[in-house]
Amino acid sequence: MEPDLFTAAAEERQEKEPSSSPLAVRMRPRTLDEVVGQQHLLKPGSPLRRLVGEASGPAGPSSVILWGPPGTGKTTLAYVVSKATNARFVELSAITAGVKEVRSVIDGARRASGGYGKETVLFLDEIHRFSKAQQDSLLPAVENRWVTLIAATTENPYFSVISPLLSRSLLLTLEPLTDDDIKGLVQRALTDERGLKSAVTLPEETESHLLRIAGGDARRALTALEAAAGAALDKGDSEIGLTTLEETVDRAAVKYDRDGDQHYDVASALIKSIRGSDVDAALHYLARMIEAGEDPRFIARRLMISASEDIGLADPNALPIAVAAAQAVAMIGFPEAALTLSHATIALALAPKSNAATTAIGAALEDVRKGLAGPVPAHLRDSHYKGATKLGHGQGYVYPHDLPEGIAAQQYAPDALKDREYYEPTRHGAESRYADAVEWTRKNLGRKRS
Repeated sequence: MEPDLFTAAAEERQEKEPSSSPLAVRMRPRTLDEVVGQQHLLKPGSPLRRLVGEASGPAGPSSVILWGPPGTGKTTLAYVVSKATNARFVELSAITAGVKEVRSVIDGARRASGGYGKETVLFLDEIHRFSKAQQDSLLPAVENRWVTLIAATTENPYFSVISPLLSRSLLLTLEPLTDDDIKGLVQRALTDERGLKSAVTLPEETESHLLRIAGGDARRALTALEAAAGAALDKGDSEIGLTTLEETVDRAAVKYDRDGDQHYDVASALIKSIRGSDVDAALHYLARMIEAGEDPRFIARRLMISASEDIGLADPNALPIAVAAAQAVAMIGFPEAALTLSHATIALALAPKSNAATTAIGAALEDVRKGLAGPVPAHLRDSHYKGATKLGHGQGYVYPHDLPEGIAAQQYAPDALKDREYYEPTRHGAESRYADAVEWTRKNLGRKRS
């Protein structure tokens, strides 16, 4: 028997005993119109629409690779296609299948096509777990369209899928579900005949915590909802209270409004704890933001600002660490991003501190806004264009690399600012060597103290 996404026996049991299947399974969309989120992939004429039989004209449906984080609907989309397509549908998992199983499906697809004119759609879950040789075995079938491939992966396909297979497929990127997406799904599950049939209600406070727990994962939201609903009904309650949900999922509701004061207060406390070098307090506030479902990119941006505002040249590695953390967070997302944010927060909190870079640019900006600017000295002006020499541009400029010390004692600032000093380095950490450097250079430039 060929492996199917859902066997006929299992479907028959689900119809007779709906509660035998998890709520997340029962609430799977039956059509593309019921799919929550991913509307950018479901427009008329899209590859997924064509896969379910909405294709027209001589061009057939294309093989696709679905890339997105867990819980965004990759398997759901495959399920909808399996129910709606007129083609023969076969499912494999790269966790358990190998080249033998792939070849068996391809042979069956060629027989079905030649003998019955029946096309085959192959859903391959976790394709990133296939080795290069295993992925190579798919190439002839995809290239000759013996099968139309739907491959799903949570890993970056540019690293985990071989280039020939990528070039023969359309890469469709699934976006994380928004809170509104999850909310709509939860509301449907509460009232739908396939779901909880209005047996319980969900107050706004409990719903908000459920959305935080979900973190954009539809499966996680429905699993938590089903468990909490069961606990409430066992107590004889018709309403899922916040305490019931907390007890069920073992996660306390964090008082944190991502659009209100708590958002800014906790973010402020995180940065001030880093500035004060209290690594433990900083980790506490970081944990509150993570647990409340704060956007990890927002946290990473705050850390990058802190690296320059509060640390600067006292630890020149602070900013590269914060930037690397932001890049990593953008690539991996939660839950793993929590580790990266912790790494950066600890490094910044324990780094020596200096706000010299902050005060330096602040003082320079203040002078500019006051109108203290003046013309650029003639010897510093661009002398490369025709006619510049006649204007005196560049005349008298001393090239520092021609001097033994590599520094030329000439005026660089406009006249109104020639003795102004903005950067006042501390002696904290690595900035001590910058303090020595700035003292030496100002002396050799012949600068008078302002």
